[in-house]
Amino acid sequence: MTVTGKTMKENVENLPGFPEDQTIIRPLSNPIKPTGHIQILRGSLAPGGCVGKITGKEGLRFEGKARVYDSEPDFITSLEAGEIKKDEKTVVIIRYDGPKGGPGMPEMLKPSSAIMGAGLGKDVALLTDGRFSGGSHGFIIGHIVPEAMEGGPIALVEDGDTIVIDAETRAIDLVVPEEEVARRRKAWKAPAPRYTKGTLSKYAQLVRNASEGCVTDSGLKN
Repeated sequence: MTVTGKTMKENVENLPGFPEDQTIIRPLSNPIKPTGHIQILRGSLAPGGCVGKITGKEGLRFEGKARVYDSEPDFITSLEAGEIKKDEKTVVIIRYDGPKGGPGMPEMLKPSSAIMGAGLGKDVALLTDGRFSGGSHGFIIGHIVPEAMEGGPIALVEDGDTIVIDAETRAIDLVVPEEEVARRRKAWKAPAPRYTKGTLSKYAQLVRNASEGCVTDSGLKN
């Protein structure tokens, strides 16, 4: 029952149908594309999984050289300085912004919007252990697990590394020899937490990874 005193069906049953030539609201038999734009990818860069928003407008496969930033502000400064070039396939990595690293897994709307605003939508893929809003668009991958703060592969990426993202095979890989990855892992040390007391410090210590929903009560006794 609705505020009109009628059911939803009764409210719309006498409305005219859609014009035959309209293409906005499509039937299931004629979708814009056969698959959705939300993709779950896995690979050597995200063994625990990650979430891709890939419509296909910017392509379904991206291969480029990594450009690594340990915070969102560092990336914005670099972009504004003109350090990200058009026609150079670049995989921007913004890390240490996951559930523990953020802490709180901040939204990456500003970086994704800045990339599109700079006209780099077809030249840059954005990868992060942070998250995206529904308004973000471009070749973007978020929710990377394990996150950088936990020493995930994203923490071991260096500038110039080759990264391949394939939405059709749902793969995301760091193309670096295993021996080199092992060397980097041995040398890696977690950075100091951004908060050492208070609510955010407690949150960072309790929160689970993005693939597990970022819950904070896992394992607690009733």
